[in-house]
Amino acid sequence: MSAAPSVQPVPSPMAPGLRVGRAALAVSFLLQGTTFALLVTCIPEIQHRYGLGDGLLPVFLAAVPILAGVGSILSEQLVKRTGARAVLRVVQPAVCLSLAGAGLGESLWQLALALGAFGLLVGALDASMNMLGVGLQHRYGRSIMIGFHAAFSLGGILGASVAGLGSHYDLGLPVLFGTAGAVIAPLAVLTGTRFAGPAELGDAVREAAEAAARSVPWRPLLPLCLAMACAYIADASVSNYSVKYLTDGLGSREDLAKLSYLGYMVAMLLGRALGDRAVQRFGAVAVVRGGAALAALGFGLAAVAPTAWAGIASFTVLGFGICAIIPQVFAAGGRLFPADSDAAVARLNLFNYVGFLLGSPLVGAIADASSYRWALLAPMLLVLAVLPLAERFAPAPVVAPAAA
Repeated sequence: MSAAPSVQPVPSPMAPGLRVGRAALAVSFLLQGTTFALLVTCIPEIQHRYGLGDGLLPVFLAAVPILAGVGSILSEQLVKRTGARAVLRVVQPAVCLSLAGAGLGESLWQLALALGAFGLLVGALDASMNMLGVGLQHRYGRSIMIGFHAAFSLGGILGASVAGLGSHYDLGLPVLFGTAGAVIAPLAVLTGTRFAGPAELGDAVREAAEAAARSVPWRPLLPLCLAMACAYIADASVSNYSVKYLTDGLGSREDLAKLSYLGYMVAMLLGRALGDRAVQRFGAVAVVRGGAALAALGFGLAAVAPTAWAGIASFTVLGFGICAIIPQVFAAGGRLFPADSDAAVARLNLFNYVGFLLGSPLVGAIADASSYRWALLAPMLLVLAVLPLAERFAPAPVVAPAAA
């Protein structure tokens, strides 16, 4: 998901319902974080239920971001006709139902259908949520997107906690996913009635979309694109394989293994809360370098972890490192093209999907050929590739005015 692009103030007065719309969208991000965490932390249970082998697992995991990219592209046409609010109102409850479908099936083809629907719908959900968020941010005239992504992290903590409880009490996927769908889908419908619309946003969504459609050159963005892809390869590795590593590699109980993703999301949330202050004090270059080094250390510690608790601590360290990189990629892109920051952010966000697409098959293939310990070294090396790119995150030098 994209972080906050720079914005231009909008002179018209703020509508009374704007704060309600902002709170509703934050709840939407939280619900999506919960849904996503439930799915990725229950991958071992999904394998057991459907007899999905480790060799075939990366194929299923890779299909989700591919279809998400398709869903994101298709949603742009729907948004043009109906608006981001209308699309989001439909797809978010549908995502919850597709999660329930993933837990209620019995055959691989049923799982394939459920995950395929989940991927397509998540792409449309991601796009429409962020479009609406950018519109709100444009209307506010200041950065508010970081708060939405913090809500996603909070939802991830909630989802991982619920998954851990479900595993501890051996509820099974039909009960866990079915109940989650039955609870979250109505909440999503209710939340959707409070989204900001034309009365509150005016032309903000259209103006933000027009800004994002303007062309910016690729070449200056390529180092940042590489940094984004490496960061999301690391994120995909944790999302899809941290629980698997603890259960299959370290012999952990399934309920305890889910704390690996929970610790990762807690670190992400805390890091996002403190990240802006760290950048203000130490500078973006130092924060990105420190984040890359810390993330690589987390992968290294996880690869040699002797126990499940050591693995959980390692993934928590990793979360503190990754959270520092991704927001700074967007900020650096905005600084490169201050007049077209939304267009730069839109291009950088494509590498969110590239990272997820590459991360899952990469780690899965290496783990299948050797072990998860060796597999974790691949994203570690890719995160280290961010270190030489850190200079690209420096603010442009301030040129003193010429003397009269």
